[in-house]
Amino acid sequence: MERRIIHVDMDAFYASVEMRDNPALRGKPLIIGALPRERGVVATASYEARKYGVHSAMNIREAYRLCPSGIYMHPDFEKYRAVSGKLHGIWDSFATATESIALDEAYLDVTDNTRSWEDACRMAREIKRRTLEELHLTCSVGVAYSKTAAKMASEEKKPDGYFEIPTPEDFVNLILDRDVEVLYTVGKKTAEKLHYAGIRTVRDLRQRQEEVVRLLGKQGQWLVRVAMGDDDREVTEYRPEEAKSISRELTFQEDTDNRAFLREVMLLLAISVERRAGDVQLYGEGVSLKITRGDMKSISRSKMVPATRSASVIWQEACKLLDQVPPGPVRLVGVGLYHMTGEEGRQLTMDDFLPQARERQKEVIQEGLMRLGEHYGLDFAGNLDRIFQGERLYRTVKYMRTHM
Repeated sequence: MERRIIHVDMDAFYASVEMRDNPALRGKPLIIGALPRERGVVATASYEARKYGVHSAMNIREAYRLCPSGIYMHPDFEKYRAVSGKLHGIWDSFATATESIALDEAYLDVTDNTRSWEDACRMAREIKRRTLEELHLTCSVGVAYSKTAAKMASEEKKPDGYFEIPTPEDFVNLILDRDVEVLYTVGKKTAEKLHYAGIRTVRDLRQRQEEVVRLLGKQGQWLVRVAMGDDDREVTEYRPEEAKSISRELTFQEDTDNRAFLREVMLLLAISVERRAGDVQLYGEGVSLKITRGDMKSISRSKMVPATRSASVIWQEACKLLDQVPPGPVRLVGVGLYHMTGEEGRQLTMDDFLPQARERQKEVIQEGLMRLGEHYGLDFAGNLDRIFQGERLYRTVKYMRTHM
């Protein structure tokens, strides 16, 4: 059966939301991410900022070097998630299956909701219209016979674009003489391997298929298929219960080697992980700790535990894992759960049969928050919900750091 897939991608989403809400920002080079004097990267940049060479994931100091006249802002993820929910509400109404890639991007399978290719194209234009009229934001939309082609189509005319790729032949004709980086899964390192072998364009790849497979193995087999216009991947709806891990991490603006402070921060991270796991009704059978040194070297430690999402267990086990890490300046700390399982799949533990054990776990967290509150003059217990909204956790930890 001929499939009809729409790919929707918002244009500079975070920046566009901010410009929508503050007209004074419109037409300005707006960079969302860290501030120029902070550590961090660009989350997104307006198209005006991109003219200076600023792009997502760029080090913020490099962005400032390229665009010193830009307007720099921290992201407001709470606001972006709320807008994303409304966007997906529009998009989901058109599709039988929606695969969300990010807050601002999704694949929509409209095969069963349309009778013809023309119907799918009208639907794609309606998605653009409603997104603009209801939320005052622009998106780029691609309509195609496959996921790879649909994403290619949405990127073809950005921003505020619309493009159609009806058949594999149309797809191949579009990309044949483009760099191999145009193909799905070809990143910088893969492109360098292919370029080094003299395989620079999609046409080269099609002509040297056996060499590509020898060079890249299974990925090479996939690339040969894509270069031929072949992609039968289905639009698969994300289900929270399929998450492999849930974690929360934080980057410090200045390195710290204060272990007591690290444990305090880990307490807040553990509470955040507990809440995220509770939101999707999952438990983890392992606790993980991630440390990034000041020299960017990363250290990971993990330990299997009876299935849990208790902040107390996460925190205490993560602290034990921290004891295994040699002293030294820390740039980033993160804690998490892995080997996720649902209620039905988990093995019951003694805590399930001993209410006093569960109460003791809650007391550990309450006592820890009380100590933090007394130490830093903060009402952790009364304002805990607010602390985990948007960027408040980062600002809270920054305040703690200056009042150690």
